[in-house]
Amino acid sequence: MPLDFNQNHFQLFGLPVRFVLDAGQLDEAYRGLQAKIHPDRFAHAGEAEKRLSMQWATRANEAYETLRSPFERARYLLWLQGVDAMDPKNTAMPADFIMQQMAWREALADTNRNRDAPALDRLEQELRGQSKAYQADLARLIDDARDYPRAAETLRKLRFMDKLLEEVDSAYAALD
Repeated sequence: MPLDFNQNHFQLFGLPVRFVLDAGQLDEAYRGLQAKIHPDRFAHAGEAEKRLSMQWATRANEAYETLRSPFERARYLLWLQGVDAMDPKNTAMPADFIMQQMAWREALADTNRNRDAPALDRLEQELRGQSKAYQADLARLIDDARDYPRAAETLRKLRFMDKLLEEVDSAYAALD
């Protein structure tokens, strides 16, 4: 099994090291790699080969899950550049973003309290739109501008959006 454990996730799948990623290419590369390394292919091999196959399968799964998620992919790209975007010591956010977060949370609380499904739908659309805008910003900041500190701030904003969207999902479940 001539694979190199020193490869980054992108190299493992033969993909460019970029935030903008073709999901179809990622899926195809993952399936191709799994076809070569899956432990079932090594069922009759020696113990060392079985162990190595299991290690590679685990690594491929981890890499695939990381690259599939826009948040995790951006976080990984920043990590490759030496930036810990989610460093717990760096929690500063712009005041306008904090105010917007408070407004969204208040709107969510109102939809929950009033059991207002149409308002929840509108809020979800707004949040998903903002999440997509942050992803577009990440693409520009990481791939084009290579402005990793600003990308880290944008990634923290995206994390807030992801959490808020999870709360929206919970609010839908509570409506049912």
